[in-house]
Amino acid sequence: MLDEPAAGLDEREVEWLMTVLRGVADVHGITVLLIDHNMNLVMNLCDEVLVLDRGTLISRGTAETVGRNPEVQNAYLGHGVKV
Repeated sequence: MLDEPAAGLDEREVEWLMTVLRGVADVHGITVLLIDHNMNLVMNLCDEVLVLDRGTLISRGTAETVGRNPEVQNAYLGHGVKV
């Protein structure tokens, strides 16, 4: 379980981290539970993504499916939010 492993990393370091984590999962057959706000890392690394909004599960599936979910877009991209 990794909690925010990309925090403070630049793009090059995030790419390196993805390579390392893929190796752990693929070569060693170890499941990695990743909690992170770095969408590049999450969307390019994870086979399954679960999205929480204020502690409630609002979407679960592939990165592509979750990324298209209007509820996820609203919660994380601010679509439809009144200021």
